[in-house]
Amino acid sequence: MAKFLKSTALGMAAFAIAGSAAAQDYGNFDGYTLRVKLIGGAQYEPLYTLIPQWEEATGATVDILSRKSHFELDREMKQDIASGNIDYCVFSNHTNFAPQYDTMTEPLDGLIAADVIADFSPLVISHATVGDALFSLPRHSDVSNMFYVKSLYEDADNKAKFKAAYGYDLAPPDTWAQASDQAKFFSNPPDHYGTHFAGKDEGITGRFYEMLIAEGGKLLNDDMSPAFNSEAGVRALNFFVDLYQSGAVPAGTTNYVWDDLGLGFAAGAVAWDLDWAGWAAYFNGSDSKIGGDVGVALAPMGSSGKRTGWSGSHSFSVTKDCDNKEAAASFLTFLTSHDSQMHEARLGLLPTRSQVWTDVIAEFEAADNDFMVEVFSVWGESMANHAFTPPLIAEWGEISNALWPRLQAAVLGDMTAEEALKKASDEVTEVMEDAGHL
Repeated sequence: MAKFLKSTALGMAAFAIAGSAAAQDYGNFDGYTLRVKLIGGAQYEPLYTLIPQWEEATGATVDILSRKSHFELDREMKQDIASGNIDYCVFSNHTNFAPQYDTMTEPLDGLIAADVIADFSPLVISHATVGDALFSLPRHSDVSNMFYVKSLYEDADNKAKFKAAYGYDLAPPDTWAQASDQAKFFSNPPDHYGTHFAGKDEGITGRFYEMLIAEGGKLLNDDMSPAFNSEAGVRALNFFVDLYQSGAVPAGTTNYVWDDLGLGFAAGAVAWDLDWAGWAAYFNGSDSKIGGDVGVALAPMGSSGKRTGWSGSHSFSVTKDCDNKEAAASFLTFLTSHDSQMHEARLGLLPTRSQVWTDVIAEFEAADNDFMVEVFSVWGESMANHAFTPPLIAEWGEISNALWPRLQAAVLGDMTAEEALKKASDEVTEVMEDAGHL
């Protein structure tokens, strides 16, 4: 398997998507059915339209058993681990989630050739490595920056009113204090809101985590004890509490996850949206109510002067129980090939192959697509200078599950920020004790 991947992977940039899989030696798996579980959602589906190309090239058939949000898929896979019912070969993974799946994951070292792996960014490969083993092949990276409705910021009346109310000029925010001011200024419930945020599951955990870092705090101490119950933690959590309690975000925010945010911004429901680049082409396209009216900017800074930048990479992994690991590795290589990543990068998803960054920007420049050139410039700077992962430990999911209900309770006003963080800290301490870290 490694031999044929090595001999073909470096030539993948030379051909177009249409019919490209048939020109590659992805192996012959005639009559074999590859069972997979994949992340679903609006920005993930376009890649899967390419799967018939791999089927045609290899003679295999792909049976998609699940296509769910990552939160739902994560719960399903943990049930699979608990029950020992892992009768599939490939699953959607994430570099931040991967350590918790170590008991079911087959290392890719030896299945994927070294020169194929060398085409990927060394940083994302390091994030996909658990211990000394490569546990997944990165599909695309995610980090969030600011999308905003340009006409709202350019309107002369809005500029005058904002200056009168807040004492400084209206412009895309460079600090989270400014972002909060603007969210309140642009809110006109129930017709329009300043912003919104993911309010449950790992979505709110991650948003709190990156705001905590931007406020000068940290999640864990060096001895792995919780560190977030701090002044910085209170400031970070109260940022979300204040937005919710002031009516600057919709009441349903506490039930929102990623698709709710993207679709809401595209519907013109909010003034600014902190989001990943995967929505960029859709936001500014003809199917969006704000198409042609979207601006982008780096994520703002917290009081420490550090920008938010919670990051990681979506990826694909192979199960230890897979009955045809060569077919599974071939499928992973196809889904993360140069052409497959170009297919996703045209929508704004951030590629993990270094050459794709160069090639897609050149394509946008040739097409005079200034918006997408700017998107890749902003997100490129963010990935290079401001992105950071959560602790890449198996307990990240348990930490999140201890945190997010308390964060949500504080947002809703059922607990103070101090009470919520104290309760969450106690629960995370138990998690780390049970794991043997404390």
